[in-house]
Amino acid sequence: MAYIVNPTYPLFPIFAFFGFILVLIPLPWHLQAWNAGTCVYMIWAAVACLIEFVNSVVWNGSALNVAPVWCDISSKILLGAGVGIPAASLCISRRLYKIAVIKTVSTTRQDKVRALVIDLCISIGIPVLVMILHYVVQGHRFDILENVGCYPTIYNTLPAYFLVFMWPSLLGCVSFVFSGLTLHAFYKRRLEFSQFVNSNTSLSINRYIRLMLLAAIEMAFTIPISIYSIYISNKGVTLEPWISWSNVHYGFSYVGLIPAVEWASDPGYKTSVEMTRWLFPSCALLFFAIFGFAGEARKNYCLAFWSVAKLFGWSPRKPQLSVPASTRWNAAFKSNSGVSVGSLPAYTLPTPPRPKYNMDDDIEKSAGLPSARLPEYSKGDGQSPTDSKYPLSVPPQHVDVRYYLLFAIASPLSIGRTKTSHPASIPSAIYTAQRVSYCITISHSALSNS
Repeated sequence: MAYIVNPTYPLFPIFAFFGFILVLIPLPWHLQAWNAGTCVYMIWAAVACLIEFVNSVVWNGSALNVAPVWCDISSKILLGAGVGIPAASLCISRRLYKIAVIKTVSTTRQDKVRALVIDLCISIGIPVLVMILHYVVQGHRFDILENVGCYPTIYNTLPAYFLVFMWPSLLGCVSFVFSGLTLHAFYKRRLEFSQFVNSNTSLSINRYIRLMLLAAIEMAFTIPISIYSIYISNKGVTLEPWISWSNVHYGFSYVGLIPAVEWASDPGYKTSVEMTRWLFPSCALLFFAIFGFAGEARKNYCLAFWSVAKLFGWSPRKPQLSVPASTRWNAAFKSNSGVSVGSLPAYTLPTPPRPKYNMDDDIEKSAGLPSARLPEYSKGDGQSPTDSKYPLSVPPQHVDVRYYLLFAIASPLSIGRTKTSHPASIPSAIYTAQRVSYCITISHSALSNS
């Protein structure tokens, strides 16, 4: 038997696996919006991609029936997904239409529950119904196509078109009508639409536009692809009459094992098979391309990244707020004056040491001024000078003034060289400024008298 190399391996399994992962990423924040259509769309696409990923790996280069139970289940689910995705698109189009023609900006919880039940009946109920009705026209269990995997079978008879084949096209037509009405209502009632979107916390204008884009793409491709698939699948196949139930299900346990050289030799059948299997990853990647790069999605990606990074000891850098210099100085002044500012402790003004030789008295006496000197200080807890003897003779008046100025100027420099904290140095600076001002006044008065 001739062997045909699978040209889609490993490309198709990679696409199917990424479709399964990526389409489920936006699911959490779409669940919060009570939008059953988009959530069911993601679930159908993800399940179909997972099944096709497994099938393409297990049956690559093989057509043996190694997992009959898996094929029984997976072939039914693939058939249901082919109806479920158009049904979910119909729910999206219907919801967009209801938003576009809404007359009130508020919706109650009861309205949301009612809309949710209707959407679930359409997006899940109809596919499950088709999966059940498929048994009526199911000639045998399933087929296994080499390089493809498990594949559902349909007996080509007239009831099959009404029970199975027509559903994707019918749902696409209804979705097409809703999408057209949505566009008309959207442009007709733009003001009311804006009010509704602004008052709805689960829906933004960007999400609405993305939903419209998804519905428009599905509307444009569902009907042509489904009609072409029906045509190409049954081209050259005789339409069998419906005789009886027993006639259709005769030999039902049969499993068709079809090698690639056989099914790929028919161009029409090959096109139908390849187009059908590539549709599910395409729908998944399309959904992620529309919703996976929105602002809400990027925000959730960032949160997920740091949640994982925290397991390895990483954490996001917290923004540091810079406090203006004036605020810091004001807080320090208030703290040192006994006023509690925030969490800064109250500061007690240290008492500077009293020098042995009081030059204030000499300046006042020599200048002939009344006693208006600074208050005398006793030796406190601050830094005490060394016990050096001051000269007994009183220096000239201008020397006293220069000594005071030198002491006043040197005080801030000595403060800067100490290990005193910033708030503690402020009282010393105030004291120094007072001494400088006092000395300048004394000097000016003395020079005037002389």
